[in-house]
Amino acid sequence: MSRRAMREQRAALLARVSGRILELGFGTGLNLPHYPDHVREIVAVEPNLGMSSVARRRLERSPIRVHARALNPDLTLPFDSGEFDTVVTSWTLCTIPDLGSALREVARVLKPRGRFLYLEHGLSPDKRVQRLQRLLEPVSRRLYDGCHLTRDIAAEVRASPLALDTDERFQLRRTPRFCGTMYRGVAVKR
Repeated sequence: MSRRAMREQRAALLARVSGRILELGFGTGLNLPHYPDHVREIVAVEPNLGMSSVARRRLERSPIRVHARALNPDLTLPFDSGEFDTVVTSWTLCTIPDLGSALREVARVLKPRGRFLYLEHGLSPDKRVQRLQRLLEPVSRRLYDGCHLTRDIAAEVRASPLALDTDERFQLRRTPRFCGTMYRGVAVKR
């Protein structure tokens, strides 16, 4: 997840952040060095507690103050409605069991006209690759913390209370086709 191509994509996504920021799926903190210089503070939610020891080392080296919050057992975000200007996810939506509920929560915590920035992998436009993705998905879900290979991220966002503003799809270089279709986009709270 820290290859050059992925670092470049993280930087491109995070260049768009502004205001009060929530990062869903903070993980090991790989996004930290890619936030623009004006960002001094973010709020982070990470459901996988095993990530925290690696993240702690990155946090010690970062000028950004991170306020980590635990995810509620019912998967609701522990924040008031309309609390954030920007919500960010990168390679996180594939592991969320109920993606529709999660996107409703993102919309709830965003301020009016707040922006949801995402960088995710998902369903390939190539039917042959889709067949391989469907074949490999049960293994991927078991081995990689519930990772779905076949989610159409843009369609999921369109079905949520968010309005899709931009959606870019591309094949990440030097990445197998079954996991290399990327979705990078911006959605706004309706």
